[in-house]
Amino acid sequence: MGGTDDKEAPSSGSVAHDDAKSESSCYATEDEEDTQIHLGPKISIKEHLEKDKDDESLRRWKEQLLGGVDVNQVEEVQEPDVKILSLTIISAGRPDIVLEIPASGNPKGPWFTLKEGSKYNLKFSIKVSNDIVCGLKYTNQVWKTGLKVDNSKEMLGTFSPQAEPYTQVMPEETTPSGFLARGNYSAKTKFVDDDNKCYLELNYTFDIQKDWAK
Repeated sequence: MGGTDDKEAPSSGSVAHDDAKSESSCYATEDEEDTQIHLGPKISIKEHLEKDKDDESLRRWKEQLLGGVDVNQVEEVQEPDVKILSLTIISAGRPDIVLEIPASGNPKGPWFTLKEGSKYNLKFSIKVSNDIVCGLKYTNQVWKTGLKVDNSKEMLGTFSPQAEPYTQVMPEETTPSGFLARGNYSAKTKFVDDDNKCYLELNYTFDIQKDWAK
């Protein structure tokens, strides 16, 4: 949430495998994300498994991707449902700051306070239901006094539905320091997939101060 302009981290956290990149648009690279892709008709998870049941290696890969999903419970074609449950701010030597995501997607007032010059990671708890979500991406934009000071993008990967939430930790960042760095910031965070479907848009403010909030 603080750093240099227009940085883009390498992809991580994906359950996809390189030997199956030709299977679908799930594996489009970031260079391809602005290209219009025409997909075939959407089919259910069960139909996906039935389609290649005679190909042992492909069937095993699909079962690994789907994890413990009960295909008999998801026979109908459904859109993936992705919920961001919480945000945790992790900084060494102090308790984690755990923030629940409000239903409105817009926390009121300054959502949290960061200490200037501190190293930290963001950790999100993500619940995926119904179907596989392909190319889930995190974007974050930050402004101070109307000027954009950060524009971050992180490819999270492809996730199958499962009962337990996924935990996704962002790369380490360092807050700016000094008199000019302190104050109030506004931010917009989004989670979108490779079809550009947005699952969450967070609009919020936060502070950078000399020390952590008491």
